[in-house]
Amino acid sequence: MKKKYLITIAIVLGVILLDQSSKLYIDRVLQLHYSIPIVKNFIHITYVRNTGAAFGLLASQGAGFKVFFFATTSIIAVLIILFFLRSLKDTETLLASSLSLIMGGAIGNLIDRVRLGEVIDFIDLHWYSYHWPAFNVADSAITVGGVFLIVNTVFRKDKTQ
Repeated sequence: MKKKYLITIAIVLGVILLDQSSKLYIDRVLQLHYSIPIVKNFIHITYVRNTGAAFGLLASQGAGFKVFFFATTSIIAVLIILFFLRSLKDTETLLASSLSLIMGGAIGNLIDRVRLGEVIDFIDLHWYSYHWPAFNVADSAITVGGVFLIVNTVFRKDKTQ
């Protein structure tokens, strides 16, 4: 099996496993909206549920629409990523890793949306009263994958002029 596919399988499964196990743990041990300070006034573990997209977008839409919309967009994203992965050279491991992180995160949040109709978030970053919206492992994987994708694009050695 090609290296890029091994990387993809390992990263996607790793992200899904870490994401889903952390969400199941939070759901089992914390009550909704309960918060545990890790570093006071900076990072807390706070159990919330997000019915919308990033930053609560589309939260006011009906539940059926949101599940359909997010499931459809997640599946389309996964299919696009698989298409791009097929075209990668086996040596393009950073690009394969980037796409795999994004795909694993998309699948992790898709599982929540199908299972619960919403996403479990619990990482709460803030500086006193200034809060970043809560997020989870899947969101982190998508963000890190996106940053790696940008870095790979900007600093790519074999750019064509």
